Amino acid sequence: MKTEFKQKAIRSYVIRGGRMTDAQQKAFDQWWPHYGLSLHDGMIELEQVFGRRAELVVEVGFGMGDSLLAMAQAEPEKDFIGIEVHPPGVGRLINEAGKAGLTNLKVYLADALDVLEDCLPKAVAARFQLYFPDPWHKKKHNKRRIVQPAFVEQVRQLLKIGGVFHMATDWEHYAEHMMEAMLEAPGFVNQAGDYLYSPRPDFRPITKFEQRGERLGHGVWDLLFERRD
Repeated sequence: MKTEFKQKAIRSYVIRGGRMTDAQQKAFDQWWPHYGLSLHDGMIELEQVFGRRAELVVEVGFGMGDSLLAMAQAEPEKDFIGIEVHPPGVGRLINEAGKAGLTNLKVYLADALDVLEDCLPKAVAARFQLYFPDPWHKKKHNKRRIVQPAFVEQVRQLLKIGGVFHMATDWEHYAEHMMEAMLEAPGFVNQAGDYLYSPRPDFRPITKFEQRGERLGHGVWDLLFERRD
């Protein structure tokens, strides 16, 4: 009997081991009903989810959630949706958000490609954030980088006209890859000008990841591309 195997899509991440702390596990029990969103719920209605109409910011790969938490606290007039695949980071974020009493944050524990495809409406986000994604620096692994034409098109469709796709990386070669991908992508304009990187905007906190890179002598590159059509 012949066995058929379905080809899997290339993923931009690897599930890494990591035990959740008691606080993170308790956070799921206490706070997930308040902050959690599920793929199984399908397409969401933002006004129903947040109970208001506000500018939306979406971040993919928020890690342990420190910068996303800080941004949600600093911009209470905006609503934030974070997407992450690693449970410890999600647990930590919703635990801290719960303790802070945040009402403008929701979280998916899921793959970003699935969330963008099945859950988020088109042309709703004012900002899409991708900070320090895995650079997959070996050439044979470059195909795993999340910034690829299909992903960029998903982001374009999610953004409103005038919305901004904001990327940051501390790997120069990945920054160059991002720049080339975005310059070739239809519908976007580089806010800094062709082939130019942007200074870090005030709304992006300096992360521990970035601080570590600076100590190692790494630069950091920000790219801000605006959706024009």
